[in-house]
Formats: sequence, C-alpha cells, structure tokens
Amino acid sequence: MSLDLHTTMRTFATGICVVTTFTEEEGHRRHDAVAVRSFTSVSLDPPLVSLTVRRDCDVLETLLATKVWAVSILDVAGIDLAQALDADQEARARALLTCTASPGARTGALVLDAPGWLECALHDRYDTGDHTVLIGEVLATGDRHRRPPLVFVNGTLRSLSEA
Repeated sequence: MSLDLHTTMRTFATGICVVTTFTEEEGHRRHDAVAVRSFTSVSLDPPLVSLTVRRDCDVLETLLATKVWAVSILDVAGIDLAQALDADQEARARALLTCTASPGARTGALVLDAPGWLECALHDRYDTGDHTVLIGEVLATGDRHRRPPLVFVNGTLRSLSEA
C-alpha cells in the first residue's frame, strides 16, 4: 500500500486563520501575513498554541525575527483574504490594506476584524519535515461571533453552517 497523505488529509476539515507579524524598516512598520490551516490550542496552563508554517514561506523568517504575531480566526467573510494571502509579499501587503485591522496592544501585530483573535509571543519552535512548528505563548485574546466559520476541506475554502 502506498501512502497518499495529501489526498487523505484533504478530507479533514480545518479552520482558516491569518497570522500577522511585522518588521521595522527605517522608522516605519511593514506588516505581513500568511493564511494557515494548521493551528491548535496546546495548553491552557500555561496558555500555548501552535501553528505550522512551510519552511519556504518568506513570512516564517519575519515571524522568527520578530518573535510576536497575531492570529485572526476567519469567518466566511474572509475567503477572499485567505486566497489573496497565498501570494508574494507585495500582493499580501495590498490584501492587508483592504482589511479592517488594528495593531494588537500586546504585540503590535495586526489584529483583524474576525470572530476570534489571539496575540502571541514565540515560546518554542521545531523544524520538522518541510514545515516549522511555532509554539506561541498567548498574551491576549478576544472574540466577536457574527457569521459561520471558514473551513478548508477537499482542497476548497467553504462556509461551515449548521445543518
């Protein structure tokens, strides 16, 4: 039997989050973001979460240098943003300009107008396979439930509504 992990994992529905961070360049802040499907709570005490980022993703270098980020959990209104963040840095920057967002009080990373959000600081990291797992200490949280969540399943972004 051959392994086809990609095909099998496509059947597992996951939420979609936007992870934002920034760099300081000549006195001004340049925000960047990436959409992730691998995000989970690791521990409530201490409050820790994990996210997984491809090693070839250029946002990873910024995350590791800044050591802070915000995670915004998307609802169905975020489908266009999630798709736009799968592009080069310039396109991602343009996509962020279309968002309602504000710098988080604890990290300065952009917190989007989303159903749920967290601000995190790097607690640990693990390079494994073609990804890096980042463990973040949760510094702040918030929620604003309005619309059904956005999920990724069978290779497509979809709305999750109650049956």
